[in-house]
Amino acid sequence: MKVYISVDMEGISGIATFDQVVRGGYGYPRAQELMTAETNAAIEGAYDGGATVVVVNDSHGTMDNLIHENLDPRARLVFGSPKVQCMAEGLTADCDVALFVGYHAPAGAPGVLAHTFSSHFTEVRLGGRPVSEAEVNALYATSLGVPVGLVTGDDVICDLVDEVMPGVRTVRVKVAHGFSATDSLAPSAARELIRAAAADTVRGASGLPRPDLPGELVLEVDMPTPLAAEFALGIPGVERTGDRTVRRQVSTVTEVLGLINVSYELAASAMRTKAAVINRR
Repeated sequence: MKVYISVDMEGISGIATFDQVVRGGYGYPRAQELMTAETNAAIEGAYDGGATVVVVNDSHGTMDNLIHENLDPRARLVFGSPKVQCMAEGLTADCDVALFVGYHAPAGAPGVLAHTFSSHFTEVRLGGRPVSEAEVNALYATSLGVPVGLVTGDDVICDLVDEVMPGVRTVRVKVAHGFSATDSLAPSAARELIRAAAADTVRGASGLPRPDLPGELVLEVDMPTPLAAEFALGIPGVERTGDRTVRRQVSTVTEVLGLINVSYELAASAMRTKAAVINRR
C-alpha cells in the first residue's frame, strides 16, 4: 500500500497571515513547525490505515519548508523547486491513494490566503470554470489512475471539494474570516482529526471513486499584467484572449501542469520588470 501526500502551508491549522507563509517572515518558523506536525499526523494515519510506503511532497512556495529532522522517519520526502509536476511531484501510477494536506481555496474565492498556484494569477480556469490547486492536482492523479481520498484545509476549500470531487473526504481545520484571518482549531485537535481521517481513507482506498478525465483540456490563465500576457505568447499554441488572459488547448494533464509552471515563471518575471520600472522613477 503506497500512499502519496502533497502538503501545502496555507491550509494548515494555526496559519492565516502572509507573514507566516513567506520565508523571512516573523511567523514563518512557527508555520514550519505547524506544517511539519500536521504532515506527521497524516503520515501516522496512513500507516495506521495499512500503508507500507509513504511519499511526501513539500508543495508550498520554495517547496523546502518542512523541518526534515522532525518529520516521521518512515516517510520519503520530495522537496525543492522547481519541480516538473509541481505540487504533484513524486506521484506515480503505483500509488494506491493520494492525500492533500493544508490545501486552500482558489484565486478569487473568500478563503484564507486563497490563490491558484501563483499569487500573481488572478484566476485559473479549465474548461471555462475556475479551478483550485486541489482540482488540478486531482486531475493529474486521475490521469495516472490514482484516486484522491482526502483534502484538508479551511471551510472554503473543503466545501468546494465536497461539491466538485464527490467521494473525497475533507477535514476542516479552520473557518475563513477573510483573506488573512481565521477561526482555527487548536493544532493538536486538527492533527488528531487528520490522523483519523488519513487512517480511514487509506483503509478504504480500494473503494474510492476514479473519475473520468474531461474530453477536452482548455487552460486559461488571467495573468497579473498585460506584459505577462505578452510574455506568454512565446509559448507555442498560446493565444491571448484579453488584455491579461492567455489560453491554450492541451492534450494531457501533464501539459496543463507544464503550462501553469511556465506561466508562473513568466508572471513573476513580468512583475519583477514592473517593479524595476517603478523603482527607477
